[in-house]
Formats: sequence, structure tokens, C-alpha cells
Amino acid sequence: MTGHPAHHHQETGGLPLEVLLPAVFVVLLAAGYVLLAGRARRRNAQAGWSRWRTGWFLAGCALLAAGLLPSIAPWAHGDFRGHTLQHLLIGMYAPLGLVLGAPVTLLLRNLPAEQGRRLTGLVQSRPLHVLANPVTALLLSVGTLGLLYFTPLYNAMSANMGLHWLLHAHFLLAGCLFAYVIAGPDPAPARPGVLVRLVVLGVAIAAHAVISQLMYGGFGINIHAPVDQVQGGAQIMYYGGDIAELLLAVALVATWRPQPASRRAPRPTRRPEARPAVP
Repeated sequence: MTGHPAHHHQETGGLPLEVLLPAVFVVLLAAGYVLLAGRARRRNAQAGWSRWRTGWFLAGCALLAAGLLPSIAPWAHGDFRGHTLQHLLIGMYAPLGLVLGAPVTLLLRNLPAEQGRRLTGLVQSRPLHVLANPVTALLLSVGTLGLLYFTPLYNAMSANMGLHWLLHAHFLLAGCLFAYVIAGPDPAPARPGVLVRLVVLGVAIAAHAVISQLMYGGFGINIHAPVDQVQGGAQIMYYGGDIAELLLAVALVATWRPQPASRRAPRPTRRPEARPAVP
């Protein structure tokens, strides 16, 4: 294990580009949500829009900003422990808040009827059905960690700013997909039952634990960083990942609603046997 590669900082108007771009992105994301929430309340005062949903989404934006902006971001560029903390914030904690904000439902509340039907059709489409499968979400969120840390991929992405931002985008999108599949309140195509989702979450917890322990022991990893940084990063991933997945399990239970009786398949009724007429 060798030293961590350094990044070249680009500046625009006195602010580094790696600070300006994520700051603008997070501000636009939060402002857009708040504007849509206010518009939803004005359009339908009776239905309104939950302030809890708004609070969750803004908390997700704050966690995303914490992961992308100083002081964690510069630490992550030069220390593997910072990278691991950044990964947890961007890929596990922030997505949970963003998904619990139910942004798709909020968007549907604001769209005209025709555009709303199109969005609903997209949500129910076959490609999204495949993408929102729990196994697909698990492979994209947890499975890629093995590819990242046990091949030269992490070192290559750390040495290139564009690839590094691509890694951030993957963490965020994959994390949002996994949180959406497991505990998302938004509409989803044929979301599996609670038991299936709990099993998938259990597999994710076990996979995170195995990767963290292999990383701590230095078995098969390919990370150019000092040993103490790699072991510290492994501990952050182990304990921080457990907390994030526990919160996701709590969200799953909290957002679960039993299927209404009217939607359940009716039980077949036995027709009474015909009795001979009494003369």
C-alpha cells in the first residue's frame, strides 16, 4: 500500500470547481423540492404535503452536502478514512433521507394529468421493473464495492477527477435505488413483500461486514493507502454501514402498510350442495 494520489484543483472565480458544482447542485435540489412542496399545498390545501417528508428530504440534502463539501471532501482526497466516511454519507445516509421525502409522489402532485400518467407509466415500465428488482439494487449498491476495492479501479478513479465524480454519482444513485426498493414510499413496479426486502437487507448487511473485515485484514484489497488508513476506513465502513442499514430497516417497518382487504384476492366460497326437494 502506498500514498494516496493527489487531485489537481480547478478554480472558478476564487472557488474550487469541486466545491462550486456540488454546492450549486445541492442548493438547486433542495430549493426545487421546497418550491414543489409549497405548490402542492396551494393546489390542494386539503391533501397538503407532509412537513415530515420535506424534513426528510432536506436532511438528505444536508447529509449530501456534508459529504461533498469541505471539510470532509478535502480529507477524502488525501485519506482513505475520509473517503469511506464520504462514501457512507453520499451512498447510504443521504439517499435514505432523499427517498423518504417521496420526490416522485411530490412530482406527481404537481404535474398535469397527462404528464402524470406518463410518469406513472414510466414507473410501471418493464425497464424500471428490472432496475427496481431488489437483487439488481443489491448488486449495484453493494456488489460494486468488491469491484471497486479488490481491483485497481479505486486507485484509477482516485487519480482522475472526472472518474472520482463519476464514483460519487454512482454511490448516490445506487444508494437511492436501494433505499427506494427497500423502504421507499413512492410508487414502485411490483415491489416485493416485506419478508423478501428484509432478506435482501440482511444480505447487504452481511456483504458489508465481509468486505469491511477483508479490508481490515488486508486480504485481496488493492488500495494505495497506508495500512492505518485502510484499517480505519474498514472500521468506519463496518460500524457506519451497520447504523445506516439499521435505519433503513426501521424505515421499512415504519413505511410498511398492510394490504387493504379490498385488494386481496377473494377466497373461493364453497357452494352449498343441492338438497333434494321435500315433497
